[in-house]
Amino acid sequence: MKLVTVAVPVPLRQRFDYEAPDALLAALVPGVRVWVPFGRRELIGVVVDAVRDVETPEFEPRPVTAVLDDVALTGPMVGPELLALCRWVADYYLHPLGEVIAAALPGPLRRGELVTLPPPDGLQLTEAGRAAMAGLPARSTTMKALLDLLAAAPGSSARVRTALPNAAAALKKALDSGWVERCALDRVTPLEAHLPLTEEQAAALTTLDAGLSTGFAVSLLEGVTGSGKTELYLRLTETALAAGGQVLVLAPEIGLTPQLAARFKARFGDGVASFHSGLSETERARNWLAARDGRARIVVGTRSAVFVPMARLALVIVDEEHDVSYKQQDGLRYQARDVAVLRARRAGAPVLLGSATPSLESLHNANTGRYRHLQLLKRVRSQAPPRIHLLDVRHAPLDNGLSPTMIEAVSRQLEAGHQALLFLNRRGYAPVLLCHDCGAVTPCPNCDARLVVHRARKRLACHHCGHVEPIPPACSDCGGKLVPVGQGTERIEDALRMRFPEYRVERFDSDRLSSGAAIARLLADVERGDVKLLVGTQVLAKGHDFAGLAFAGLVDVDQALFGSDFRAIERMGQMVTQVAGRVGRADAPGEVLLQTHQPEHPLLRLLVERGYPAFAATLMAERRQFGLPPFASLALLRVEARTEGEVMNFLRTLRGQLPAADEVEILGPAPATMARRAGYQRGQLLLKSPSRSALHRLLGVWLPEIEALGQKTRLRWSLDVDPADLF
Repeated sequence: MKLVTVAVPVPLRQRFDYEAPDALLAALVPGVRVWVPFGRRELIGVVVDAVRDVETPEFEPRPVTAVLDDVALTGPMVGPELLALCRWVADYYLHPLGEVIAAALPGPLRRGELVTLPPPDGLQLTEAGRAAMAGLPARSTTMKALLDLLAAAPGSSARVRTALPNAAAALKKALDSGWVERCALDRVTPLEAHLPLTEEQAAALTTLDAGLSTGFAVSLLEGVTGSGKTELYLRLTETALAAGGQVLVLAPEIGLTPQLAARFKARFGDGVASFHSGLSETERARNWLAARDGRARIVVGTRSAVFVPMARLALVIVDEEHDVSYKQQDGLRYQARDVAVLRARRAGAPVLLGSATPSLESLHNANTGRYRHLQLLKRVRSQAPPRIHLLDVRHAPLDNGLSPTMIEAVSRQLEAGHQALLFLNRRGYAPVLLCHDCGAVTPCPNCDARLVVHRARKRLACHHCGHVEPIPPACSDCGGKLVPVGQGTERIEDALRMRFPEYRVERFDSDRLSSGAAIARLLADVERGDVKLLVGTQVLAKGHDFAGLAFAGLVDVDQALFGSDFRAIERMGQMVTQVAGRVGRADAPGEVLLQTHQPEHPLLRLLVERGYPAFAATLMAERRQFGLPPFASLALLRVEARTEGEVMNFLRTLRGQLPAADEVEILGPAPATMARRAGYQRGQLLLKSPSRSALHRLLGVWLPEIEALGQKTRLRWSLDVDPADLF
C-alpha cells in the first residue's frame, strides 16, 4: 500500500498518514494542498513527505480525498523552501507542523479558495507597436511619446504614469490596438533620485555592498535616529534587484508599513507588495502569490511576512529589529527577526538588521563576531541631537498629569510654530476608577487587574481579557462619587485641547487608529503641519520622520523602572531613545522632557547623560552576572485552569517528571505575574540554560510528557521558547 504523510492544522504533533490513491499519485508531492478526512470532518492539509510503500500498515489508513493544486501548471502551493522553513520553525518552537504551515498561508489559500492574480503591471512595446510608430500622425504627440518611452525599454505602470501623467487614454488605445502588452518585469528601474550620502553612510554602504556578493551574512546597522538607515536600505535593494533578486523588508507594526512601502514605491515603482493584517484577506493572498511567482520584487510587511515565499530571495531587511512586536505572543510563538535570519541563511542571502536601539541579543551577536556591526553616529542633516532633561515632578502640582514646566515647554514650542509630541504608553482616559468616599476601585471580574476608564466611549474596559461594561453613575458599594485616577492618552488629549484650543490635537493609539489607512491619513496631516499637538503611545515612538516636530514630552517614564520583567528597563531605554529621536530633525533644535518621580535612578540618569550605548553596555554586564539572555536561553511553560490547585498540581507533577539535566535550571512552579486572567488561574515553570542545545534536548524529551498529562486534564498549556516577557 502507498502512504503519504499530511500535516493537518490541528494542535497535535504526531504524524498523520493517508492512503495515496493511484488516481492522485502523480500529484501527491511535498507541499501540495489536499483534502483529507479527519475524524468526522474534512480538512485541508499539506503533504510533507514523498509517497512511500508500506507492506503492512499499523492501521487501516483512510484515503486522500482530493488534491487542490495543479502541480503540472503551478507546482505545489508550499514550495520546498517554505516547507523547509516551516519544519525548522515547528522543531525550534516545538509547535505542530500543521499549524505552522497554516500560519504561513493566507486565509483564502488555507481554506482552499480560488485566488487569481491581476495582469502583470509591466508594459512593453510589441512588434505591431514598432511598426505603427512610423505611421503615427504628427498630432499624436502623446502616443508617440508613450511608444518612444517603451521602445527604449519595458517599464512599470508607475514609470509610465510618472513620465507621462496625461497618457492614460493613449495607453488604453495602445493596449486595445495590440501596440503595447502587459508583461512581467525582470528588473525594476529606479524612479526617485538618490539622496546624497554622508561619509558614514557611504562607508557603511561600501561594506554592505561587498557583502551582497558573498552570500549569507548578518549585519547590524546601529544608526541614531535621522542618520539615514532607510536610504541604505533602498541602495542595497537596488543592487539586489539589479542582480535579478527579490527583497523582503520587515517592519514591526502596521503603522510603519505604509510609510516604508511608500518610500520603496517612490524609488522602485509598482514592484512593491505589502503584507500585513491591515489588508483584506484577498489582497494578502494575491501579494503572497505574486511574491511566490516572482512578480512582486519587494515585499514590505509585518512579522507574518517572514513566511511569504519568494522565488529569488536576495536580501532581507529587518527595520527596528529590537521591537518586541516581532515576537508572536499567542498560538505559534515565533520571533520573526530570528526566523528571518534563519530563512536568509537557508537562501544564502544577506540580512540587514537596523535600529537606533539594538536589542541586547543582537548587540551580543555583534560583540561575539556572529554579526557584522556598523554604526551611523551622526544625523544626515548634521543637526545636534535633541537635548534630553529629567524633570523632577515629586513636588510639582500636576494638571492631568502634566507639570507646569511641561505645559510651558509645549506652549513655547507652539508659539514658535513647531509641533509637539506628548508620549504616554497607556491608552484610555485613566487606569483606575476610584470611589472618593469609600476608596473602592473597579476590578475586572475575570482578571487580577483594574478596569480602565475610556471616557470617549463611555465604558470601562480590561486591557487583558477584553471585558467591557458601562461607566457606573455611582459606587456600587456605597453610592459615592466615582473619580478617574491617573492618566491615559485620552486624558492627555483632552487636557491639551482645553489648554490649547487654537491648535489641532490628534491622538495616536490603537483605540483611535483601527486600520493602516487611518494611520496613513493622520500621518499625512502631521507631515503637512496641520496637526500641531500629537498624543500617543508606541505607535508614534518609532520610524516616523516629522520635519516640524521639535519637542517631545514623556509624561511618565517611571512605570517601566520597576516592572516585574527583567526586560522592562531595556524597553524603557529603547522607548525613551526612540521618542527622543522623533524631534529636531529639521532646522529647529530638539528638546525632550522626561517627567519622573525617580530622578536619581542610576540607569535613567545613565541613559540621559551618556546615551543608549552606555546604557545597553551596563545592562549587558548585569545580564551576564545573573545569567540572563543573551547569556542564557529560556523556555516558559504557562498553564491555565479554573482553579489554582489544578494549575499547581499539574506543574508539580510535570516538574517531578523532568529528566535530570545539569545545564538546565528550573524555576517554579510559581503563579504568573497576573495570577488570574480571563477567568483562568495561571501558573508557570521557567527553564533557563546557558546552552541552547541542552535546553532543547530537555524540552524534546519532556514535551511528550506534557502532552500526555495535558490530555487527561481540562487545563490549557503553552510552551514559549525564547519568551519575550514573563508576564
